[in-house]
Formats: sequence, C-alpha cells, structure tokens
Amino acid sequence: MAKKSTSPTPVPDTVWLGRGRHLGPEPEQDVRRNLIALKAAGVLGDFLDLDPVEAARSTALHPMDESADPGPSARRLFEARWPVADDVTVRAQLTTYDPEGRRKEGEGVTWVLAAEAERPWEAHWPSPATMFWPDSDQVAWDHETVPGVRLRTANHLPKDDDELRHLLRECTRQSWFIHVVVHEAMTPDARGQQPVSAFLPPSLRHRVVEHRATPEQARIADVAMKRELSVRMPRGGAVVLPAASQGPEYDAERFTVRSVFLNGSVPTELLEKITEFAALPQPLTADAERALAQLRQGWHLLTADEELVHAQGMVTKYAEALEAMTNSRDLYREAAETAHAALAEATGGDSVPLSSAPGAVRPDGSPLGALTKVFGRFRDSNK
Repeated sequence: MAKKSTSPTPVPDTVWLGRGRHLGPEPEQDVRRNLIALKAAGVLGDFLDLDPVEAARSTALHPMDESADPGPSARRLFEARWPVADDVTVRAQLTTYDPEGRRKEGEGVTWVLAAEAERPWEAHWPSPATMFWPDSDQVAWDHETVPGVRLRTANHLPKDDDELRHLLRECTRQSWFIHVVVHEAMTPDARGQQPVSAFLPPSLRHRVVEHRATPEQARIADVAMKRELSVRMPRGGAVVLPAASQGPEYDAERFTVRSVFLNGSVPTELLEKITEFAALPQPLTADAERALAQLRQGWHLLTADEELVHAQGMVTKYAEALEAMTNSRDLYREAAETAHAALAEATGGDSVPLSSAPGAVRPDGSPLGALTKVFGRFRDSNK
C-alpha cells in the first residue's frame, strides 16, 4: 500500500518571519541605534543585545536544544519586546550571520528575524523589521538573499531569458518573502514607478518583493514564468508567484490581476490578491523552523513575572532531580545489601566489603569485578 504524503508544517498564524541581507558596513550598529531610539520613544518595552555563544549557554525559559542554537556563524543576537494592543505582546529575535564559506565582495551580512504574538497576527500591526532596522532608504538592510533583489522598491526583471528564469527559480525556492510580478503596459511616470507594495499595511509591506517587467518584456516574462512556474503574465497586469512548496490552495488564475494602473492610484485588486495569498498556509521550511525554535526555546528577555515563574520552575526541577538521585542511591544500597547477603550465604560466611554508594567503588574495580573474584574463591574452596 502506497504511503500517503504529508503536507509540510505550516507557519503558525501567530508568527512573522523574515530573512534578508544587510549590505552596509555596520549592520549591528544600525540595529542598536534603532532599538535605543524606539525604547526611548516608548515604542519598545525592552530589548537585549547578546553574544550568541554566551546566549546559548545562559538559562532560558526552556532548556536549550540543538534546534534552538543560533549556530557557529552567528554574529549577534538581538531580542525585543513591544505591545501591539492593550493585552497583546510581541516577542522577536533578530540574528545576524556571516556568509557561508568565504565572504564575497558586496555579499553583506545575512539576518534572520522571527517574531511571535500572543494571538494571531494582524496586518495593521507594526512591522517587526522596522523594530530592529531603521525604516530608511539610507540603510541597506532590505536586500533579499537572492542577489540583485530588494524590498521596498520595484525590481526590474533581467532582460536575458536565462537570467530571468534563474531569478524566478531562486526567488520561489529559497526566499521567505512573497514575490509579485507587475507588467508595465507603458513606461510609467515618477508616480507609477513607486512600488505598489508601499500601499500594503505595515506588517505585510516588508513581506513582499515586487518585480517589474518593462513594456517590451511582456512575451519573455510570460514564457519564462509559464515554463518555470506554470503561471501566465498578463499584459499590463500582475501575478503573485507561488512558492516551490506551495500547497493545493494556490491557483494561478485566483492570484492573477488582468489590469494594474501604475499612475499612483491605489491598486485595490492587486492588494487584495496579495493579502489573500499571505493568508494561505505557508510552509515552514527547515531554516524557518530553526529560527522559530530559537525564539521559543532560547528566549532571554524576561519580565519580572516571567523571572519568578522561571525561578519557581528551576526550583521544582532541582527538587525532582534531587529526589531521583536519592531514590537511585537507596535502590543501589538495597541491591548491594541483597547481593552481599547472597554472597555470604554462598561462601559459607566469607564477607565482601559493602559499598555504600556507586561512587564508593574503587577506580580499579567494579561491582561485576568484585562478584567475579568472590565466585572465583568459591570455586577454589570447592576444589
């Protein structure tokens, strides 16, 4: 009987995830300045700036495990906590990483951001990205892990067919963001050149990457997307691209817009399609799962109440461990006494030194060795 395939684990509806690259010279300093400014303004409740190695060794709400370890290439770990409603708190971690292997010119520093709220995420809440990174075009934190692609701007597609197809593959296979392709029916003016993603609500704005196809790229973009992704590029329209592991909920027609006016007006239909796509169950990749585990199991920024609960939990754990050790010692003593009595009876009264605890065994011997020697003497006496 054929084994049924299981659907990938979806991203929890309380979670916001992002991954990108910072191409500037001082990424961690940019984060620190922003966190300090937002805390002073009362936007943040609190934040921490941690060395990843020390953070992994320190005590957290839950015992750290391998999946919650930021890894050897981690440079810095930042934590922040802020309110989004009267009774809702968001906790978030941002980790910066050195590039894998040898660092290339202009490759920048990779960052991973995981945030979780106490209830399902709402798009109008502040973007976790701008809690850590300054919301300024002057700071180059918003680059995709796919080279040549950036958030908060309209990225024009490559003119070469092979480069275009390669870009589509990379964006749909390794990106954590939602990718949208918009075709310019005619060359837009300055207002139309502004990204349509700027009209999205804050928390969704920094989850969307916008690509633009020029008027003459209509056919090449359509052919490339049909071959790579089985979607079509309507002239003067737009389409939300599927992820490589997208579930059956995705339908190309459902997420295609036939006409988008790039004149500075609000593209209502396209925004609705993007919002609808973002609400679909998104697959939780292995890298994203590790980031979420690190957030949940490696959290350090505790409130006073959480510190008290944590201390009480540690007291309980120590008490349980002590009780287990005591029980183990008593069981060992009972077993040793029983064995000693049996040996005394078998040897006609010869006694064997009784160990009071496992640690009392001589370094050069063991309980099994002692038994072997006694039985050896017993055999010799019978002879």
